[in-house]
Amino acid sequence: MDWSCLREADRDLLNSQVDMPAGIQESLRQRGVRLTRQRRLLLDLIDQSGLHLDAESLFRMAKERDAKLNRVTVYRTLKLLKEGGLVDELDLAHIQGDQHYYETRMKQEHAHIICLRCGRVEEFFGEELQHLRSQVSSQFGFEIVFARTEVAGYCAHCQVLRAQEAAGEPEPASTGR
Repeated sequence: MDWSCLREADRDLLNSQVDMPAGIQESLRQRGVRLTRQRRLLLDLIDQSGLHLDAESLFRMAKERDAKLNRVTVYRTLKLLKEGGLVDELDLAHIQGDQHYYETRMKQEHAHIICLRCGRVEEFFGEELQHLRSQVSSQFGFEIVFARTEVAGYCAHCQVLRAQEAAGEPEPASTGR
């Protein structure tokens, strides 16, 4: 079929519909929730950005692709996706106060490694997390539904900066981080 008559954003959206994991579509369908164009756009942005997005950042990114989108739609959709178990709401060690961030639950279980100085967030995937989960389950006879692990501290770069500050040395020029 020739899609040349569609706007580029609509062609991208149509392509993403083909790529949308069946589990997400099925989960929404079972809850009687229609995956509208705007909901799909927001879910795609959360899933494919590679970032932990807050609602305002998500709104700005989505607005670039769909000028008709409004903040209310973003907040309602985030609530719907969260209640539907499709996205997790994270506080990421409160690096930005009470700010919340979102990521899809379609990822393998992982830990968030958060730098308290620069705010960088890394994701750690490993068998160690599964081992810890098994250990907690067996030791406490606990049925784990979900687990969130956050490790907060200072990345290597910020450790150097902190040491320099403690020694009274001037901070070097920014490295673009």
